[in-house]
This record gives sequence, C-alpha cells and structure tokens, in this order.
Amino acid sequence: MTASVSHSTAALRVLRAGLAGLAILALAACQSAQQASRPPAMAAVAAVPAVQATAAPAPLAVSLAPAKAEVRGKSVLVVDMATGQELDSFNADAPRYPASLTKMMTLYLLFEAIDRGEISLDSQLPVSARAASRPPAKLGVGAGGSLRVEEAVQALAIRSANDMAVAVTEQLSGSEDAFAAEMTRKALQLGMSRTRFVNASGLPDTRQVTTARDMATLGQALRRRFPQHMHYFSAQSFQFRGRTIEATNKLLGKVPGVDGLKTGHIDMAGYNLVATGRRNGRQLMVVVIGGATEAARDQEVTALFERYFASGTASLMN
Repeated sequence: MTASVSHSTAALRVLRAGLAGLAILALAACQSAQQASRPPAMAAVAAVPAVQATAAPAPLAVSLAPAKAEVRGKSVLVVDMATGQELDSFNADAPRYPASLTKMMTLYLLFEAIDRGEISLDSQLPVSARAASRPPAKLGVGAGGSLRVEEAVQALAIRSANDMAVAVTEQLSGSEDAFAAEMTRKALQLGMSRTRFVNASGLPDTRQVTTARDMATLGQALRRRFPQHMHYFSAQSFQFRGRTIEATNKLLGKVPGVDGLKTGHIDMAGYNLVATGRRNGRQLMVVVIGGATEAARDQEVTALFERYFASGTASLMN
C-alpha cells in the first residue's frame, strides 16, 4: 500500500488541525488564571470512559497545566485497574515533565486514525529530513526513506524512537505543531486536565507538562480503547531489517506479571515509567516519574508491584 493520502483524508486533517488550533487558543487565554490554583484529586483512573471513534467531540475542558514543571520532580501513583482504587500516591498531581511517556498519546492518536480507516498498519510511512534528524533514541531510517506503519508503531512502543514520532505526526497532521495541538485537545477530552503537549516525542521542552495521575489516565484509556494493540507495549524486542531492537522497558520478562506500558527519560524529567501488570487475578498500574537512575526507577517500580500484588492495602507513604 502506498503512502498517498486521499482528498477526503486531507480534508479531515485540515478540519482536525483547525479544531486543535482552537483548543490551543483556549489554553493560552486561560493560562495565567490556571497556574494560581491546584485542582482537587481527579476521580479514580478506572472511571475514565472509553472514547468511541464515532462519538461527538467532548466540550473543551479547562486546562490546569502550569507553564513549567519541577526539574526531576518525584511522583508516584499505584492504581488497581479493575476497581480504580488508588493504592498509593506521592505528588501524583504535581507538574512533571513526561519525556517519552508522551509517545503514549502519539500512539493513541495513530490508533484512532487506523480505526477511522485513514491509514493502516500496512501503509507506507515516509520519513522526512526533519524526522530523520531527531536525536536518539531513534530507528535510523534515512531521509526520503519509508517503512510500514506497523514498524513505526513497534519502534515507538518498544524502542521509543523519536524519528518515528515525527514521521507519524507529519503523515497524520502535516506538522508536529498541529499534531501536538491535537494531542493536547485529546488529553483534555480524556480528563488529563494538567497536561500540555508541544511535541510528539517528549524531547526537552519546558512547556510540555503532565502529572503522574494524567499519565495513569492515559495508560488506562489506551488499554480500554485499543486492547488489540496492547501487545506492542509488552514486546521485549522486534525485528527490523535484519536488526533486533530491544525494548527500553527492562521489567518485561523480568518481573512476573508485568505486561507494559512505556518508559521515558530526559535530563530535566529524570527516569519515568508507566507500568502495568497482572498477577493472581489483580491488575495494577504503577507510575513513577523522576527516578534518579534507570536502575533506581526499575527497583522502585518492582518494589511497588511486589507490595501491592501481595497486599494492596498498606501504603508506602505510611
């Protein structure tokens, strides 16, 4: 299948970009008032409704994302995914930098486009010079090259490839700026009221802000809306043109029951991880943002899984 886009698909992109632009204008108008207050804790993560592909757009929520976040600020959240019960938290609503956790939203919008029939997993995805120039981690397809959309999905979910994030944005929205505006609009629609996206990769930008609770909301929304695609987040590696590309999530295959989702790291964020797991009939999501090192983050996430798979009651904060 070629990478050509029909006239009707192009019109849809223009319409979505226009709606996304209106969302960003609304965010800018509210920004100064939003920074003055901290919202009450959001409802249980499990209560986030699945968004149907045919549903009318939800009314634009008020963004409470501050102008910037705390550098390497620490946040923790543990949620029972079946009941929505919050088992543990620490600074779960404090502003943080998402780093490559951002790519969960990039993939969310890509999966929506696949559902709408605008693109398929077998479509060819062109790689522009701008996409190819993104810093590692990346897949390394040269400017002017192309690959299957499914290969890009694997690179995003498993390897956290920055070049593929840009390639996807350019194909779906024409530019990363337009796509980022749509990401923010979707975040608000999902109830992620303290999140703002300005790029699709999570590369450093002080304006790109989220919280541990918002990332848990996004992780739960991904699992509910796109269960058919969750296997990408659980793969320990994938093959690409004769190479074996290893997953950035080192807990897969190491910690019993862990089955996804996404890692992230930039210097100003620290080491981030949204992880899901199932054991003995329990389904947990653990979010750690601001880990001092990759090893320290992984050890903390592992300890949280072990504690709450075993009991689910006692809090590390007590």
